[in-house]
Amino acid sequence: MIPSTFPDSTEIARLTARMLLEIKAVDFNTAEPFTLASGLLSPTYVDCRKLISYPRIRSTLMDFLSVTVMRDAGFEAFDNIAGGETAGIPFAAMVAERLALPMTYVRKKPKGYGRNARIEGKMTEGERVLLVEDLTTDGGSKLSFVDAIRDTGATCGHTAVIFYYGIFSETEKTLGDHGIQLHSLCTWWDVLAEAKLQKSFDADTLAEVEKFLNAPREWQEANKKG
Repeated sequence: MIPSTFPDSTEIARLTARMLLEIKAVDFNTAEPFTLASGLLSPTYVDCRKLISYPRIRSTLMDFLSVTVMRDAGFEAFDNIAGGETAGIPFAAMVAERLALPMTYVRKKPKGYGRNARIEGKMTEGERVLLVEDLTTDGGSKLSFVDAIRDTGATCGHTAVIFYYGIFSETEKTLGDHGIQLHSLCTWWDVLAEAKLQKSFDADTLAEVEKFLNAPREWQEANKKG
């Protein structure tokens, strides 16, 4: 069933943040910060992969993501839904089901044998493709997936994620310069607001997290490992 009537974006963001906190997909640790894939430190961590183990939450969020994309990009804007390997694959499948569209997925790199393909499934020239992922930080990882999609002759001008960090000023420019519009459900600011409301973490931790969110690069520089 294609969703069409849902809360506005502000309420979707609040509810998404609440769900992430409820299943402990979010963690704050200022004493022992997390190391991100970039090698930089962060007092915040989100694991959207946990969502696939919670049927009621994953179903609601996929409805939210589908209706957000339709509201922002159009009800007939896409011909194919592509998931980025690996975290984006289950979410792309669920969005494709809701929008009654074909689903494909994009490998991070060619598999090295057989067809040596990066695109799995059927994607054809001229198709309008939506790239679905679990999250985005600075937007950089999306560019390779989008380029692989465009190499097929398809177009890809949109990416949809559950979680957008929303704290790095260069993200939307990086994507925009590559001709990509970002659609997301919530950011760290939404999670922080809900965590304060629920008192999910102690006051000192929340204050340090807010300090990080206001100036992430400066916080990482001040807390980098020797």
